[in-house]
Amino acid sequence: MERSSIAALVSPYRRRPWMTENGAAAPAGGQNGLKGIVAGGITGGIEICITYPTEYVKTHLQLDEKGANKKYNGIFDCVKKTVQQRGFFGLYRGLSVLLYGSIPKSAARFGAFEFLKTHSVDSRGQLSNSGKLLCGLGAGVCEAIVAVTPMETIKVKFINDQRSANPKFKGFAHGVGQIIKSEGITGIYKGLTPTILKQGSNQAIRFFVLESLKDLYKGDDPNKPVPKLVVGVFGAIAGAASVFGNTPLDVVKTRMQGLEASKYKNTAHCAVMILKNEGPAAFYKGTVPRLGRVCLDVAITFMIYDSFMDLFSKVWH
Repeated sequence: MERSSIAALVSPYRRRPWMTENGAAAPAGGQNGLKGIVAGGITGGIEICITYPTEYVKTHLQLDEKGANKKYNGIFDCVKKTVQQRGFFGLYRGLSVLLYGSIPKSAARFGAFEFLKTHSVDSRGQLSNSGKLLCGLGAGVCEAIVAVTPMETIKVKFINDQRSANPKFKGFAHGVGQIIKSEGITGIYKGLTPTILKQGSNQAIRFFVLESLKDLYKGDDPNKPVPKLVVGVFGAIAGAASVFGNTPLDVVKTRMQGLEASKYKNTAHCAVMILKNEGPAAFYKGTVPRLGRVCLDVAITFMIYDSFMDLFSKVWH
């Protein structure tokens, strides 16, 4: 038997080097996933500290109903009343909930995306359009189950509690304990279905748009570096696309996770009741503050994440 034939038997991937670099046999696949988890976790903690006030305002506006129970007349009214009643740091009420959740959320998202991407690229290391969507979808579903649903449920209940005359939650640990005591462990998994739908569509849209814009910028050179400011601009565009694409799901999810969620039988019933009582426009409540937050959020997130991944590629082998 010729030496080349023996070599081919010993290493069946030798003639297909991309399989050792990017495919199922790749030893780097797990490393990329681990790097994504670490970089994503650091990114999530930094990002939420910067953008939380916009999340606070968005959630208050989405919980606000028509009629006698309406408390705010828009974004600035919500900010003004919050600062008047609780001071500037009132806009950071509930931050600890998101901080505890943002780190594992971002870690799960980017870790899953890197893992799925490693096993989905073609011979040139590129993702197809369907691959971008599916990897983003998988990342969104993963983060929804691992971190987003319990984090968002607790966050909404905390913010909802602050709207009452006599708030009953005294802190993160006390609040979570009270929720579990009164509703069981399923109490922090309210709205799982709309959250999976929201996060799955969110990340499918964001990663598809971002990766497509990166490919467009690189042109015929897949190794061409993309400046971090350009990544930030692409991230803002991807964030805006996701907002217009799935804000109705976000509104339904928020209502399903509020303290008055018991009046809804399920996700579909919640959507029907919102449409019946408040009209189609209610599905886009909080769009402006969400747009501001998400564009800033996604831009910052991808810039920080790309920076850490570039650093890890140099020092982590």
